[in-house]
Amino acid sequence: MLVRHPSAILLLVQLLGVLIYPYTEGNSAGRVVFEAFGVTVLALAIWVVRPSPTPTSIAVALAITGSALSIADAIHPSVTLQLIAAICHALFYFWAAVNLMIYMLADARITTDELFAVGATFTLVAWGFAYLFVMVQTLQPGCFLTPFSPLPQRSWSELLFLSFTNLSSTGISDIAPVTTQARSVVMIEQLAGLGYVALFVSRLVGLTLSRQVARRQAEAGDAGTDE
Repeated sequence: MLVRHPSAILLLVQLLGVLIYPYTEGNSAGRVVFEAFGVTVLALAIWVVRPSPTPTSIAVALAITGSALSIADAIHPSVTLQLIAAICHALFYFWAAVNLMIYMLADARITTDELFAVGATFTLVAWGFAYLFVMVQTLQPGCFLTPFSPLPQRSWSELLFLSFTNLSSTGISDIAPVTTQARSVVMIEQLAGLGYVALFVSRLVGLTLSRQVARRQAEAGDAGTDE
């Protein structure tokens, strides 16, 4: 059943990653495991959006380059490698999210896979902005601060947490952007979160209600015919 709903598989794997990532931080071996799991997410994202009208060759190149550089950075830490890898990952996740949005807007019929695609797209956008935060933090160390840690740099899990809370409009979490550039990216994500809910979630609700109304009208018509 899951094979018929690739968006569900992508969503489940990404949510699994949310639970796994905190245990992979703090050492090189854990980072390699983290990046290996990330390759799985990238491959699934490509598989999910493979029927999209946009070419996948560029996305594959971004995924391979980003993963290779991230693994290299995990083994031999480098600011340059981290920055380029974050750029590649951010571009890839936004590409995948846009293609899933195109998929959801392609028709006026709501399928089960499209329901899962709503959640999968949200997580893809959250991942994309988390990598944008990594980029900003790499260029401006200490641009994200929290009262619960004296360290100037936020971990990946912390930045992903910031992205989720920000995109979902539930708050800015306990992590605060303290530079103008960091705040600008946070504001863009806030706007993206509001736009996503307004466009896709409201569309989903509207199409669902329209389908129910059409079904009731058809049933009423059948009942009138029988009489």
